Amino acid sequence: MSDELGFVRRMWHLLEPLHAVVYYAPEAFEEAAALGLATDERWPGYFAWRAAPLGAVGADRVTGVFHSFSPAMTGAYVPAGWSVAAPDEVLAARARAVDRAYRALFGDRVDGPEFAGAAALARRVASAADVTGRPLAAANAALSWPDAPHLVLWHAATILREHRGDGHVAALEAAGLDPVESLVSFAAVGAARPEVFESRGWSAAEWEAARGRLAERGLLEADGTATVAGRALRAEVERRTDESASAPWAVLGPDERERLVELLGPVWVGVIGSGLLPSETTLGIGKV
Repeated sequence: MSDELGFVRRMWHLLEPLHAVVYYAPEAFEEAAALGLATDERWPGYFAWRAAPLGAVGADRVTGVFHSFSPAMTGAYVPAGWSVAAPDEVLAARARAVDRAYRALFGDRVDGPEFAGAAALARRVASAADVTGRPLAAANAALSWPDAPHLVLWHAATILREHRGDGHVAALEAAGLDPVESLVSFAAVGAARPEVFESRGWSAAEWEAARGRLAERGLLEADGTATVAGRALRAEVERRTDESASAPWAVLGPDERERLVELLGPVWVGVIGSGLLPSETTLGIGKV
């Protein structure tokens, strides 16, 4: 991996937890409940928070852009959620959830120079992202920028993670991996235990059928682990994803990059140290 792509991946590792707070923080569940969404599980809020920038779209649209969820699972939450709260209401509640969660995590630090500096640099990068053909990144980029630095930082992190995610979907499709095959092949290289991927709603029969298709392509061993070819294909997907995510970072010079890493470090530690986020996810951060 080149130094440039290594930097791009490092920034993903730093920014992803900052975005993901909205899916796990108790303040986000409280805001979801105030909207009338169910909170006995995280999925009603997850689908609402993440899909709201797209507008009141249907299940097919969300299934396509989210990619990894089974159509049956997406259909259980979309478009039903819009009958509870319209996308504009969800977006307002999402902003309140992030504000409250960050203030709970960081206190008065959100009004300090650490957040202001990180927000200014991250906003420059996110504003430089070409979102053409990247539906989730484009939808978030079309929203108005907030004023508070900690919300600017979250918004920038969200645009950049969705920009990367849209590129990742394109890389998976280029590799000939459908949504369930994408998960099976990722589990096969040790990104996470197969049980973790059950959260995406695919049935055991669908999972096994995907394993069979990958085995026929020479990508999977009989025990479900990746063959040499399977590992190579997944490595190529990750390389293409990093390459696709790299362009916006060209707006920062070496000193600015170093400064952003320095500023984000304590914020990342605060989120990870809070225990809000699961230690193992379907993203495979730190595993691949």
